[in-house]
Amino acid sequence: MAALFRKSALTLVLFLLALVMLFPIVITFTNSFMTEREIDLNYHLIGKITELGQQAGFVNLKLIPDWVSFAQFDKILIQSPKFLFLFWNSVLLVTPIIAGQLVVAALAAYAFSMLRFPGRDTHFLVYVIAMLMPFQVTLVPNYMIADKLGILNHVSAIILPGIFATYGVFLLRQFFLHVPGPLIEAARIDGAGHFTIFIRIVLPLVKPGVAALIVLLFVDYWNMVEQPLIFLEDPLKYPLSLYLAFILKDERGLGFASSLLYMSPIVLLFLYAESYFIKGIQSTGIKG
Repeated sequence: MAALFRKSALTLVLFLLALVMLFPIVITFTNSFMTEREIDLNYHLIGKITELGQQAGFVNLKLIPDWVSFAQFDKILIQSPKFLFLFWNSVLLVTPIIAGQLVVAALAAYAFSMLRFPGRDTHFLVYVIAMLMPFQVTLVPNYMIADKLGILNHVSAIILPGIFATYGVFLLRQFFLHVPGPLIEAARIDGAGHFTIFIRIVLPLVKPGVAALIVLLFVDYWNMVEQPLIFLEDPLKYPLSLYLAFILKDERGLGFASSLLYMSPIVLLFLYAESYFIKGIQSTGIKG
């Protein structure tokens, strides 16, 4: 009975936490279909004027719009091409970073987990130390290197550091370590080389890890802000992640509609790879 009570209480707590987490998404979704006037009325403070002349009170939040309006989407997607232009900027930045990092991380993880060479553990320790460094610490050396290479204000200044990031190597190595050793030995006895083992045996067995890495990388680089602000000078090269910051304060409807469209690719990707992602996260136990 006590176990059932604890389980029910835990379920209730998790349900309430899920509601809290989902509430901003629900607000964004419903408000994106409201008219600008209705949004202004909803976020108008209802209360009295304080002694300092400031209005205090409560916001009249509504989840269901009085009239469903697509005016914000029409303005963003049809009347103004800036949103779609920056959307493709984000796609052209994120896609090569994910593809390149998957290749580099998979090969490096295979070497750190399957091969034995002098200094292997020391090199991997360096990878871990680099991964633990705050992101802001690496911005300065990356900027100096990009300046020396003459690629500032070019997307390659963001793509190249992203391709050779260390987190993917660490994550995939943990999956590669779970590949059964006898299976690898049997393949070697049959005459399979490293390339064959890597392509036909290891990669199919670590699909959950690859899926988890893709989702995590997409979320990370789709939301990047510091890199484009520092490495790109031309606003026309900015990704979509910077677009929301430049929406005018009095255009709340555009902000909600843009936010909904902005987070849609992340949600769709997670729903598509949900089973692989969850399985991958669950099996990321640290193995020596």
